[in-house]
Amino acid sequence: MPQIVVLPHHALCPDGAVIEAPAGKSICDALLENDIDIEHACEKSCACTTCHVIVREGFNSLNEAGETEEDLLDKAWGLEAASRLSCQAIVANEDLVVEIPRYTINHASENH
Repeated sequence: MPQIVVLPHHALCPDGAVIEAPAGKSICDALLENDIDIEHACEKSCACTTCHVIVREGFNSLNEAGETEEDLLDKAWGLEAASRLSCQAIVANEDLVVEIPRYTINHASENH
C-alpha cells in the first residue's frame, strides 16, 4: 500500500507523519483518516483552496488536475508547480511526500 510522508506542519502535524493510503483515495481523506486535520472548508467539493498541499515527491503519479481545480489553485496561498487540492488529488500506487502550507486563505479559521 502506498505511503504518504507528511512533512512537519507547525499546527497540524508538528513532527511530520508517515501514513498508509490505499490507491484510489484522495490525499485529503487519507490525512483526515489519520488524525491530520487538514482544512477542507468546502467539504471536499472542489470549491475552495483550504486543503491545498504541495506534493514534493510522487506528483506525476497522481490523477490529472481538472480545470476547476487549476482555476482554484491560482488563488491558493503559496502556490507552487507541484500544488494540488488534496481533496482532488487521488493516490495511485506510488509513495508521496506532501507539505501542508503554513497558511490558507480561510479567514474564518485565521480569526480575521
